[in-house]
Amino acid sequence: MIATRPLHRFFGAIVEGVDLTKRINDETFAQLRNALTEFSVLVFPGQDINDAEQIAFSQRFGPLETTKIGTRGTGSPLVILSNIGEDNRIVPFADRLNMVNRANMQWHADSSFKRIPAQTSILSAREVPVTGGNTEFVSMRAVYAELPEDLRQAAEDRVAIHDFAHSRDKVDPNLMTDSERATMPPVRQAMVLDQGHKLGRSLYIGSHVSHVEGMTKSESRKLIDRLLSFATKEQFIYCHTWCLHDLVIWDNRSVIHRAQPFVNHEERRRMVRTTIAGVTPTVK
Repeated sequence: MIATRPLHRFFGAIVEGVDLTKRINDETFAQLRNALTEFSVLVFPGQDINDAEQIAFSQRFGPLETTKIGTRGTGSPLVILSNIGEDNRIVPFADRLNMVNRANMQWHADSSFKRIPAQTSILSAREVPVTGGNTEFVSMRAVYAELPEDLRQAAEDRVAIHDFAHSRDKVDPNLMTDSERATMPPVRQAMVLDQGHKLGRSLYIGSHVSHVEGMTKSESRKLIDRLLSFATKEQFIYCHTWCLHDLVIWDNRSVIHRAQPFVNHEERRRMVRTTIAGVTPTVK
């Protein structure tokens, strides 16, 4: 039997009483799935997990995404988020790995730039810096419930265009290659998601949003900026301070997240993510 301890008034829980490096029985897994539905973010301390074990556990939730081109782990189920090069040394400040890490410091939902966006992400901490490098999460269900009426009406029934190149260009227009851009064209996503959850609907936006259908770029930017400004108020944020071997699971359809800075030219950070693929698109 697992035990959960809430982390925030709106979402998030620490989970104890389970070893994710071993195959867990169906009853325990059902408890974990229910806890993820209820809390949106689950933190499992002390999980000294390897790649094969993480993949095996992740596959219990469903088929995994294959890592896209241009990302460490391309062609595998693993995304390697790190400032450590192939020679096992910290890369220089201007290295592409660090630019990717800076892009991940924008608020986003994983794979929202895919026609069928990701459902769940699982991230394990293999090496962590002494200071910084934490991850902030926002409950977008809580945000939607608290939205001022004018903002709720502005987002309702709207479709946003999510474009991976849009978020990367904000860091460096040369960060993506032409082949990457060709394989990841812009996609349409509903701005409000209804998964039939007892806690209600969720706002679905982030750094990949380039504009809103039916609005000018200027109007779109004003609306998205207002929504993100409201969503990222302190009251909606849980900041996870990573410890070595923490493993965190989150629902990309109900939270957005971002990495925090650390001294990436001096301290090592290596995180490994598996991503459970979505089943249905957000718009037809």
